[in-house]
Amino acid sequence: MSLCIAIALPAYAADDNENWGLCPLIDAVPSFNDAPAPTGTADQRASQPTAIDGGTLERAGDEQNIVVQDNVRLSRGDQFLGTDKLSYNQESGKYTAEGHVRYQDSSMRLVAEHAEGDQNADKHQIDDVEYQLTSRRGNGGAERIELNGAKGSLLSSTYSTCAPNQRAWELRAHRIDIDTEEGMGVARNATLRIGKVPVLYVPWFMFPVDDRRRTGLLYPNIGMSGKNGFDWRQPIYLNLAPNYDATLFPRYMSRRGASLGVEFRWLYENGSGETYVNWMPRDDLSRKDPDRYTYYIRTGDPLPTIPKDDMPRDNRGEFAFKGVHRFDGTWYAGANLAWVSDKYYLQDFSNSLYSQSTISLRSEVGLYGRGRYWDASIIADHNQLADFTLRENSLAFDRLPRATFHWAQPVQPWLETGVDTEAVRFQHADLKFVANDPTPGIPESRRQSIPGGSRFDVKPYISFPLEGAAWFIRPKLAWRYTAYELDGEMAAQIADARANSFIANNPGTVKTPELVRSFYDKSPTRSLPITSIDAGLYFDRETVIRGDNYVHTLEPRVFYLRAPYRDQDAIPLFDTNPMSFSWGALFRDNRYSGADRQTDANQLTTALTTRLINSEDGRERLAASIGQIQYFDDIRVVAGAETPIKQGKSAWVADVSVSPTDRWTINATYQWDPRLRSEDVATLRARYLFRNSGVVNFAYRYRRNLAAPPGSPSDIADQYEQADVSFLYPINDNWSVVGRYYYSIKDSRPLEQIAGVQWESCCLAVRAIARRYQRNRSEDLNSSFQVEFELKGLGSAGQNTERVLRRAILGYNRDDLYLTPPSPSISRENRGPGGDEAILDPTL
Repeated sequence: MSLCIAIALPAYAADDNENWGLCPLIDAVPSFNDAPAPTGTADQRASQPTAIDGGTLERAGDEQNIVVQDNVRLSRGDQFLGTDKLSYNQESGKYTAEGHVRYQDSSMRLVAEHAEGDQNADKHQIDDVEYQLTSRRGNGGAERIELNGAKGSLLSSTYSTCAPNQRAWELRAHRIDIDTEEGMGVARNATLRIGKVPVLYVPWFMFPVDDRRRTGLLYPNIGMSGKNGFDWRQPIYLNLAPNYDATLFPRYMSRRGASLGVEFRWLYENGSGETYVNWMPRDDLSRKDPDRYTYYIRTGDPLPTIPKDDMPRDNRGEFAFKGVHRFDGTWYAGANLAWVSDKYYLQDFSNSLYSQSTISLRSEVGLYGRGRYWDASIIADHNQLADFTLRENSLAFDRLPRATFHWAQPVQPWLETGVDTEAVRFQHADLKFVANDPTPGIPESRRQSIPGGSRFDVKPYISFPLEGAAWFIRPKLAWRYTAYELDGEMAAQIADARANSFIANNPGTVKTPELVRSFYDKSPTRSLPITSIDAGLYFDRETVIRGDNYVHTLEPRVFYLRAPYRDQDAIPLFDTNPMSFSWGALFRDNRYSGADRQTDANQLTTALTTRLINSEDGRERLAASIGQIQYFDDIRVVAGAETPIKQGKSAWVADVSVSPTDRWTINATYQWDPRLRSEDVATLRARYLFRNSGVVNFAYRYRRNLAAPPGSPSDIADQYEQADVSFLYPINDNWSVVGRYYYSIKDSRPLEQIAGVQWESCCLAVRAIARRYQRNRSEDLNSSFQVEFELKGLGSAGQNTERVLRRAILGYNRDDLYLTPPSPSISRENRGPGGDEAILDPTL
């Protein structure tokens, strides 16, 4: 009976992370005061005894019927049954319960006027039922419930997650037939009512009645846009086995055509994986909107004309694979693969700024190991161009393969030794289009090859960490050796560039083959020692501010780095770039991200940090840091278009984080260059929390283009300058407004604009948002209007506005404030027809 009522159409009521805080403390079926405290769980009922209490006991005239009357109470484990009169025939197994029938267990409570049945035949009938689910939110009633073993029927049943006095929506069905062995039910003549108005009628539909994953239809995604037209996406879930499943994603777009996606997931004892494939046989977008491929608004100039036959039209698609296999507690293998049919794919099939900013897709497969003091890997990766405004020479080199080994072990409390090692082979895809060639559609025979090479890098070190309660000194000595074996063409290109540089620095020199050959080196090497000393002090004192007790700290720190200069012009730049100057850069032993450049240095960093820590709760209310590097010699090693760093002082770096109250959080970063008397970086982030659900965020970001010469106009001197305001403001308990204004000050254009309103009650929510956002690489803005109706515990209709708002407004979901930012990759939510997330069973 408990199971039958619990599945009276709340099969779709997967009690996920809904907000039930607006619901009044009113139950359709209040708690029974005469029920004893439950013991055990539902799985333990069969092994527990049944106790009968209350009333008087008598036998009928045939001496077979046992009659218990006057407030009868039966209990077994977590179950309780109460009634005014109970009659039971021991021989036939028939029973009758009359008058104020009450039943409860760990998942529900119900009341009825009459119940009768046959225990031997396992047939039961309950009349005039009202129920309240307790393990999940929901309540309703039925005129009659008929049970016959594993099968049952509910006649004239209702279900809702709303409170009885706030019936915002209700689901009614004339008849529901349920088979608990199969785990399926069939509803006939079902009607969904919003208030008293019927809004949906379904003459027949099948639905699951437990948590088992089953093959079936998932909720469709329906939309309308200028790019796609009418857009229908209907997921179909296939439950293939306990440890693997699949989901089909047929999709129809009236302006573009049809596509089919397939996702397959698997899980086994030593690993798991998932793969996704999408295929669109014909896409009419290039025919209806060709300007999106031939015009780039940033320059105002048209891109090279794409021949009609080369427009992305037929057989477009994507492939993604992610998997891991564990060999033991030390070693495992992993793969993360991605592929798209063309470099226009992401801009055509994405509606977020994350995917629009992706210029390439990286695929990687590798073997990884980790021990107590070491970790190692051997991987291979490949890059695919995914930005139609760029060409293949902008891609990073493929590493086929790359092997790494890191070991660091304390020998004594004051002695640590270790080594970092890498061996890698670099390759690159051919350049298919020659730069500045006016001829479109260059044939394959005119590809321009990009040579590569191999690199071996090893860096052993020894450190002497000396530490006390309020001080530390960490001297470190390392030796870095790097060797290359370059392709002949790569060595020839470098030799030619070095010869040209030599001629520019020595006027009158004539370029000859002998001069170029003098710079030719297929096996360049680099070797140098690196010495550093990191030291600091820690002072603290007790202080009182506005009646609150704080621990106030003062933390001075110095970092000295010494590395001699080595000429590295003969070394190519495979995977190395200058790292952004920041607080962390003050204490690094290299300015570059890879091994192709090792900075020379004779410099001293001085820094100071102060903190205010609340003595009551340990929260850090203030953290302020400032630091600068003093260069005693010129820094001569450069990469790419860099210029050498002159002797003197670096930019000041200041970081401040303030939390004056539990609601306010303010962070700021500022970098001031004393040579140019201007800021290099300025960021400000502020957040204020309203009550339990509201938030407002403000962010300002500026970075100067360090490659721009002094006095350059702002459109060249500024790398970017942006302002971002977002908010969720609760007007009252039911109404709130949302918005975002993300603006590029440098380009004088918005990147994303959102304005919306949402209304929420105990069991019903409605969201409506207007959105304008950058939709492609041509920086065109797309406008959309999205509406979502959510029946809490049942499902939602319309666009997934919550996903858009959570991505645009940090803190829209309060829990997101304590999580890492979302991945730029597109995530696909798979939910079984029952509404719960489809989770694979790890047992085979």
